[in-house]
Amino acid sequence: MTRVASSAGGRPGRLALWLWLALLAVGIAVIARSHFSADLSAFLPKSPDARQRLLIEQLQSGIASRTIFIGIEGGKDAAQRADVSRALASAMRQGGRFDQVQNGDTSEWKESGTWVFDHRYQLSPEVTPQRFTTEGLRDAIVDTLSMLGAPAGNALKPLLDRDPTGETQRIAEGLIPASSPRSEEGVWVSRSAPRAVILATTHASGSDLDEVAKAIAQVRGAFDAATTGLSGDRPKLQMTGAPIFSVESRDQIKTEAIHLAVVGGIVMGALLLLAFASPRALVVAFLPVATGVVWGTATVSLVFGSVHGLTMGFGSTLIGETVDYAIYYLIQARGAATPGTGWRRWRDIHWPTVRLGLLTSVCGFAALVFSGFPGLAQLGVFSLAGLIAAALVARFVLPVLAPDGATGMGMRARMAHVAGFLVRGLPRLRWVFAALGVAALVLVLWQGGDLWRANLGAMSPVPQATQKLDAELRSDIGASDGGTLVVIQGADLQSALRNTEAAGARLDALVDKGDLAGYETVTRLLPSEAAQKARLASLPDADTLRARLVDATRGLPLPASRLEPFIADVQSAKALPIVQRADLKGGPLDAVLGALMFERQAGGWATLVALHPGASFDAGRLAAALEGMSDVQVVNVGDELASLYQRYLHEAFVQVMLGALAVVILLGVYLRSGRRLLAVCQPLAVAVVLTMGGMAALHVPLGILHLVGLLLIVAVGSNYALFFDQLRETGRADEDTLASLMLANLTTVISFGLIAISNIPALSSIGRVVAPGALLALLLSAAFARATAPLAPKVR
Repeated sequence: MTRVASSAGGRPGRLALWLWLALLAVGIAVIARSHFSADLSAFLPKSPDARQRLLIEQLQSGIASRTIFIGIEGGKDAAQRADVSRALASAMRQGGRFDQVQNGDTSEWKESGTWVFDHRYQLSPEVTPQRFTTEGLRDAIVDTLSMLGAPAGNALKPLLDRDPTGETQRIAEGLIPASSPRSEEGVWVSRSAPRAVILATTHASGSDLDEVAKAIAQVRGAFDAATTGLSGDRPKLQMTGAPIFSVESRDQIKTEAIHLAVVGGIVMGALLLLAFASPRALVVAFLPVATGVVWGTATVSLVFGSVHGLTMGFGSTLIGETVDYAIYYLIQARGAATPGTGWRRWRDIHWPTVRLGLLTSVCGFAALVFSGFPGLAQLGVFSLAGLIAAALVARFVLPVLAPDGATGMGMRARMAHVAGFLVRGLPRLRWVFAALGVAALVLVLWQGGDLWRANLGAMSPVPQATQKLDAELRSDIGASDGGTLVVIQGADLQSALRNTEAAGARLDALVDKGDLAGYETVTRLLPSEAAQKARLASLPDADTLRARLVDATRGLPLPASRLEPFIADVQSAKALPIVQRADLKGGPLDAVLGALMFERQAGGWATLVALHPGASFDAGRLAAALEGMSDVQVVNVGDELASLYQRYLHEAFVQVMLGALAVVILLGVYLRSGRRLLAVCQPLAVAVVLTMGGMAALHVPLGILHLVGLLLIVAVGSNYALFFDQLRETGRADEDTLASLMLANLTTVISFGLIAISNIPALSSIGRVVAPGALLALLLSAAFARATAPLAPKVR
C-alpha cells in the first residue's frame, strides 16, 4: 500500500481504508463460495509411492470411505425392529444416494438370483472338464443330494432337475461372507445386543462431504418416518463408519472453532476494554484479527480449492497473535506532542520492530508452505496470509481510525508498573532459567524419539465411545478386515480380472490352512473373459452328457431320465454371450461390483479382495503367499499410516528447522551484531526447550501439531525479544512499550489457553504448547534484557 497524507495535520488518507474494505469484502465473498473438508487424507503426502497411492485412493474414495454401519437398537421387540429395518432400507434405496443397502432382506434380490442361476456355468469356479466326466458328475450329484437334508435343502429341491451338480449353491456360498450376520425376523441382527443392523454404501465419494451429509440426512429422515406413531419405547438410530466420522468431524471442528472465536473474543474483549477503557479502541483492536482470519481462509481456498476443517480451526489461534499488532499500535501511538501525529511517531520508532517480528514469523511459516502434505501446507499459507493481512491493517488502516492510538488509560498504568517490576527483577533469575533450560534439554535428548510418539489418529476428534460403537456394529455385520488391503491392478479391466483370479488361487491355500476364514472377490460375479470361455468350453454336447449321466446316476435316487432339463440348460449355456461389466449395471449386483473394483485415476483398473481373517491369520504369511505377483499389493493400513506419519513428522521437522534458520539469518542481517542476535535468539530457544521439557516431564506424546505450536512460540516470542532488544539499545524502558508487551502477552496466553481445553485434539495440541511457551518467551526476553534502564515516566 502507499501512504497518502491529507492536508490537515499529516493524517494518513482514507484510500487505505476504502481499499481495506474492498479487499475484506472480496475475502468474505471467496469464503462464502469455499468448500470445507475434514478427511485426514489431506494430511497424507501429495507425492506418494505406489503403495501409499493405493492407500490414499481408498481413504479418499474407496469402499471403506463410503460404507455406513447402521444399528436400530431397543424398541418393543425384534419384530418391531425388523419392520423399521425393512422400512428404512426401502426408503434408503430410493433417490440414488446409496449404491447398496443390505439388511438381510432378500426380497430385493430375486431378480439377481435368477440372473445368477441363468449364468451359473460362467460364474461357477467348479466348472471344469473334470466336473463333467462320469466320475465328476457322480461326485457333484452325490454332494448335492447330501445337502437336501440341510437347512438350505428346501431351496435346492426346486432346482434339482436343472442343477443337479449344485453350481448355484456353490456360487451362493462364495458370495456369502465368511462371517455373515445373524438373521432374525428376516433381517440382520446383532449377536450381542437387541439391535437390527444395516450395511449401506453411499454413491458419493467419501471426500464429497456435502453429498455424504445429504445421504446421512436421508437416513435420519427415513428413520423418523419409519418410527413415527410407534408407542412405548421407540427404537434408536445408531450410525458409524468413515462417512459419519468425516461429516461429524467437519461439523464439530466448525462449531468448536466458532465457539472458541466467540468465547475468546468475549474474554479478550473484556480484557482489552479494561485496558483501554474505550469501546472504540476495542472495536479497532479486533479489525486486524478479523482481517487476518478472513484473508487467511480465503487465500487457502484460492490456492488449494478447499479449506480443511483443521485449518479453519487453526484460525482461532490467529486471534492470539494478530491482536498483538493492534495492541502495539493503540498503546505505542499515544502521547504525541502534536495531536493527530501519534501514528507517525509509532511508524518511525516502533513499526520497524513490528515489521521485523512479522518477517521472522513469515520466514518460519513459509517453510510449511512447501510441505509435501497438503494439510500442513494449508496451515502455512493460512498463517502467512493472516499475519501479513493483520500487520498491514495495523500499519495502514488503524492510523486512519485512531491516529493517536487509544485515548483512555484504563488499567494500562498498573500493567506498565507490573511489567517494570518484572523487567527489574527477572534478570536476577536468568541463571535459574538457563539452568532449567539445560535440564529440559537433557530430558528431551534423553527421551529422544520416544517423545515424538503421537500418530495420525491423534488429529481425529472422533470420541472413544463412537469408536467403540463402530467396532460393535462392524462385528455385528461381520465386516471384512479393514486393517489389511489386497489391491490387484491391471492395465485394463480384463488383465485386472485375470490377476485377481490368479491371486484367488493362492488365497484358497490360506483358506485351506485356516489363515483365512474366507475372502470376497469381484471375479465371483464377473470372471475374466478367458475364465468364462474356458468354463463354457468344458461343457459337453447333449449326447455325451446324456450318456455320462446314465453311468453317473446308476444306483442313486436321482435317475438320469429326470435330468433332461439339466441337459437342455447346459446346451443353452454354451450359446450364451460372455458376461460383461455393463450387463450388471443398474441392478443390485452393480453395487457389489462397484465395492470391489474401480477404475484408477492414474489409468488402468484395480480390484479389492475383502479378507475375513481366520484364527491363525498372519499378515506376513499373506504377503508371502502373494509374493512374486507384481500387480498385487498387500497394504497393512496401520503400518502404512504409521510410516506416512513418520515421514510427515520428519519432513515437518526439517521444514521447521529450515524456517528457524531463515529467522536467524534474517535477524542477523537486520541486527548486524552477534551480541544482539544472541540476545534476541536466546530467550526464544530457551522458551522452546522449556516447553518441550515440560511436555516430556508430563509424558505427553508430541506430534505434528505440537511442532507447529513450537513454531508459533518463535513467531509470537520474536516480537517480545525484538522489543526488548529495542529497549536495550535505547537504554530506557518506555512505559507504553512495556504495557503493550504485557497486554499482548495476556491476550495471547488467554487465546491459546482456551484452545488448550478444546475437545478437538488437533487444536488442543497447539494450545497446550503455545500458551505456556508464549508466557515463557516474554518472561525470558525480560530476564535476558540485562541492560534495560528503569521506566521512563511519561507526561499524561
